[in-house]
Amino acid sequence: MTEGHRSGCPINLSLEVLGDRWSLIVIRDIIFGNRRHFRDLMAHSQEGIASNILAARLKTLLAAGIITRADDPTHKQKGIYSLTEQGIELLPVLAQLSSWGYKYLPVSEELGIRAKLLADGGPKLWAEFMDELREMHLGVKRKHKGPSVFAKLRAAYEAVLAKQKKK
Repeated sequence: MTEGHRSGCPINLSLEVLGDRWSLIVIRDIIFGNRRHFRDLMAHSQEGIASNILAARLKTLLAAGIITRADDPTHKQKGIYSLTEQGIELLPVLAQLSSWGYKYLPVSEELGIRAKLLADGGPKLWAEFMDELREMHLGVKRKHKGPSVFAKLRAAYEAVLAKQKKK
């Protein structure tokens, strides 16, 4: 057995890092909302995460090597959170999880649109999005030079919101 863990099972070890109520929500908001500051993550949390819970989850994700924190050059007391390669490689997991939820659970139209697009685009779209995330978070030039997946997902979300406002 691995020191400090219940077992060496990969599912168990993954759940020890990601299996609480908030960790994947924080990662989701960094990936899909490009929320990179503590205040943005807290203020725009649709689920209403408390500041102490957010701080604890960020600390856990930092310790696990899923995100990094760098000082924000515009403000001494702010930090900028970025995904690591480990964090970026969680995208297919989130895409599969959201696809399952879209298929079987009562998701809202505006929050389900990205799940639908990711499911329809499949692994090819995921790879393009991960390539884009590497550029955004790691500074690695994109291999894929097509349209922005991030922008496409955001535009679809905003289009649903605009449609709902007209009703």
